[in-house]
Amino acid sequence: MTPAVLAQQLGWLQAPIPVPSDAHRQRATVRQDQLTKPPGSLGQLEQLAINLAALQSTDQPTIDQITILLFAADHGVVVEGVSAFPQSVTAAMVQNFARGGAAISVIAEQIGAELTVVNLGTVTPLSPLAGVINQTIAAGTANLAQEPAMTVDQLCAAMAAGKAQTEQAADTGVSLLIGGEMGIGNTTAAAAIGCALTDCDAQLMVGPGTGLETDSLRHKIEVVQRALNLHHDYLHDPVEVLRRLGGFEIAALTAAMIRAAQQRIPFLIDGFIATAAAVVAVAIKPRVRAWLLFGHCSAEPGHRLLLNHLKATALLDLGMRLGEGSGAGVAVPLLRLACALHNNMATFEMAQVADRIEKSE
Repeated sequence: MTPAVLAQQLGWLQAPIPVPSDAHRQRATVRQDQLTKPPGSLGQLEQLAINLAALQSTDQPTIDQITILLFAADHGVVVEGVSAFPQSVTAAMVQNFARGGAAISVIAEQIGAELTVVNLGTVTPLSPLAGVINQTIAAGTANLAQEPAMTVDQLCAAMAAGKAQTEQAADTGVSLLIGGEMGIGNTTAAAAIGCALTDCDAQLMVGPGTGLETDSLRHKIEVVQRALNLHHDYLHDPVEVLRRLGGFEIAALTAAMIRAAQQRIPFLIDGFIATAAAVVAVAIKPRVRAWLLFGHCSAEPGHRLLLNHLKATALLDLGMRLGEGSGAGVAVPLLRLACALHNNMATFEMAQVADRIEKSE
């Protein structure tokens, strides 16, 4: 990708990313040690509260207003036979999101989150749908095993969509963003990205996705390896990795994560696809990593490899592999509990526990 294109269309990527507040992190750490519990006894919930205090620059972190940004798009690589489902499912699921019948629709309602669905390009045409933003770039990407998945203009359009939706959420005062995706074939794209940016073997990274059996899985691995061979000379550049191996929805998620970090908004990562986008985002802007939280570990085998690459510990491991932002949504109550425990538990001094201990000695 030429420097001129980067400067003109993706110049916003150069905006600085703030560092979380170390002062609030230190104070939160001190408070955790003063709460009426043995130090470390609440495990990850303690560190989660400390991180949120630093990210939000507050002594009393909260997770109240949440927006889920769900981007949908199809993938040209599906013609290679890498999915157990046809591409028409992508459009059907967008309609399901609009009707409120999908898992993420139910989760969003339960956790009180705003669900924003953006159609970036399905193979099956869609009529206007209430509750769905139509920003079609093309009827899916090109076949990444034969050519770059996106043109430069398409990549920039997809990233612009993610940036714009993040900015709109920021304007509402959102305290947490979740990224969701829908796109038949996107586990192939995510696996290719994962291999390219972590130097992992395709046999380890590629998983069953929508439920491929042994022979089909072997073929999917071959397709990913073919794509890696085809684009090998360009895989040193994470933006080119995204353009050549990604998808519209993965590019939008990548941009959303970067823009969220630039605007001091914590981003809760979902499963394999979203984590592949996170790997790209961190490769482009390493400081993004501090603003990412990880909701769950997917049953897709490559997800754990990506989490390890990012030195991330997921909050949940429930064997989920649905996507849509569902695993991240399920983890939201843990974030809220971590905040409530941090803010509302008594300290030893308040509870006079230390005093009672001294008198009993």
